[in-house]
Amino acid sequence: MAVSATATHEEPRVVLSARGLTKHFGAFAAVKNVDLDVEHARVHALIGPNGAGKTTVFNLLTKFLQPTAGSITLLGSDITKTAPDKVARMGLVRSFQISAVFPHLTVLDNVRVALQRPNNLATQFWLPMSSLDRLNARADELIEAVGLKRERDALAADLSYGRKRVLEIATTLALDPKVLLLDEPMAGMGQEDIGTVSNIIREVAKTRAVLMVEHNLSVVADICHHVTVLQRGEILAEGDYATVSQDERVRLAYMGSEDA
Repeated sequence: MAVSATATHEEPRVVLSARGLTKHFGAFAAVKNVDLDVEHARVHALIGPNGAGKTTVFNLLTKFLQPTAGSITLLGSDITKTAPDKVARMGLVRSFQISAVFPHLTVLDNVRVALQRPNNLATQFWLPMSSLDRLNARADELIEAVGLKRERDALAADLSYGRKRVLEIATTLALDPKVLLLDEPMAGMGQEDIGTVSNIIREVAKTRAVLMVEHNLSVVADICHHVTVLQRGEILAEGDYATVSQDERVRLAYMGSEDA
């Protein structure tokens, strides 16, 4: 499967980091003093019970929210006060919990829309529609890579929920991110789609960093190199899955009595 360029074998390096990341909403501290390092060519999971602050951390990293305190660094540049659109252009791209595709466009056209910005076609509205044909080869490559070749000409509205999420990942990859943030990518998916997306994430992480919020612990155990566990906005534990799953505090706070 060829989602992106040939995999590299570079030593792990930190490409996205946070230090002392804190966010208050009035008197409520949603995130408190979080330190986070996301490495190139690694899948990093952010897990924790509902209300732990996972999505707030995502919103802070992507600058949808401004931190109350702390700093964020992307690819060596301080982005603590950088606007979200500029952060995205620097290579930090995210997906959302709710599928965000154009329902009345085909799978192909959804991917072509996403490809317009990196190919400098997003604002050239005076060009004929045929000018987008140059995007077809890359669009077809992405569509095939995520397993949507049979649905290439189908309307996005006609896809199952899980396949819409797969399409969203294809449109996110069209932006050629250096750091990819996935917010609950497996939510609402059937087992077949979970397997497909897990394989996509593995392939993507060969050439870029992936940070994901995910509740499916089997997926986390299977594909994630590093896990950070949040509870009430603070880091409770971190390490590989085998390490954090045996931490009694994590078992009590998140995993309950289930086998880890």
